[in-house]
Amino acid sequence: MTKKELVAAIAEDAGLKKADTEKMVDSFVKVVTDELTKGEKVSLVGFGTFETADRPAREGRNPRTGETMTIAACRNPKFKAGKALKDAVNA
Repeated sequence: MTKKELVAAIAEDAGLKKADTEKMVDSFVKVVTDELTKGEKVSLVGFGTFETADRPAREGRNPRTGETMTIAACRNPKFKAGKALKDAVNA
């Protein structure tokens, strides 16, 4: 499902205009991104939790040359599905 399809589905389900729904989806993405950037968690009870995980620096190998290289430390966003979402998917 693309963003356009998501907006259309939400607009139809909620009985809203597509333009208003697109603003809401954009706002949701912005707020979640801002919170994760600050190192905060976003929890939607029953749906899941968005959070970040720190990955330490590590050594890797260039597959083409075989030489070792250092892979920099980073923070990765992750999503953990809530029980209600898991149950709905597995039903």
